[in-house]
Amino acid sequence: MRLARISYEQKSVLRSLMELYQYDMSPYEDDSDNDVNEHGLYDYKYLDHYWTEEGRHPYFVKVSGKLAGFVLVREIEASDLSAPGYSMAEFFILKKYRKQAIGKQAAFQVFEWFRGKWSIAWLEKNLPAQNFWSTIISEYKAGEYSETTYAGHPAIEFYS
Repeated sequence: MRLARISYEQKSVLRSLMELYQYDMSPYEDDSDNDVNEHGLYDYKYLDHYWTEEGRHPYFVKVSGKLAGFVLVREIEASDLSAPGYSMAEFFILKKYRKQAIGKQAAFQVFEWFRGKWSIAWLEKNLPAQNFWSTIISEYKAGEYSETTYAGHPAIEFYS
């Protein structure tokens, strides 16, 4: 597993993967904003922000040189100002690559690259995400984390 920074020229590839991600997420969302548009696309509204705003970090997850997913990290203001704050804005592993510890490796790598206070949130109905993040963070932090809410969603906070 390797993480590769996504360049502006690769934005269309991320856009394509984002469609798969949003389709995967659709059963867990109540928001009508997550309907496809008149072109049959979800159209992730923050995509361009990853190349126009400071504090956003897009990465492809690659396995043996092939695309396996993406990680979108966003810098946020931490309640504890002694450390930088980060949020896992979006995290996606293609189904073919799930249950192989690739997501775990990608998450651990990102936590090491971006040292600080993390807030990882998920949609309340998304039990697979809750299970994934609870397991991953519990292993990464050996139980040293707190359960909370972030932007109105269940979340875990911890320091990397």
